Amino acid sequence: MLSIEAKSIAEERKVSKAELRFLEAFERLKSGKPEILPKGTPVSQNNVAKETGVNPSALRRARYPELAEKIQSWIEENEESSGQRSSRQMMLAKKSRNRDLKEQIRSLTEQRDKALSMLVESNREIVNLTLENERLKSRLPSINVSRLK
Repeated sequence: MLSIEAKSIAEERKVSKAELRFLEAFERLKSGKPEILPKGTPVSQNNVAKETGVNPSALRRARYPELAEKIQSWIEENEESSGQRSSRQMMLAKKSRNRDLKEQIRSLTEQRDKALSMLVESNREIVNLTLENERLKSRLPSINVSRLK
């Protein structure tokens, strides 16, 4: 039994029976009604092949470029909205976010330490210049008196 989309594709161009089976499996996965895989299985190129009942290597991009592109574009379009990510993908995404946040913390810590170091150095220079200014001011009357003579 061909789905409506599979029929329209078959009418547009000549497709093999295998490609039609892949299209039907793709439609079943998209609608959440797989026959072979458990319900809730995420849509992926491998899962489409498994839902068809064949080895995942049978659905290759080189052999079925249009179908592979259609599957990938559907996955990209529906990735955020339908929560199609596996627990492993979510864990990897979380690790990546944590790694990014740790790197940001390290960078901000370095910036803070550098700014604090510059502040301490500036304060030291202010103290040195203040002391030199006071020393020169204390010599000022004696310089003025010696010039008058």
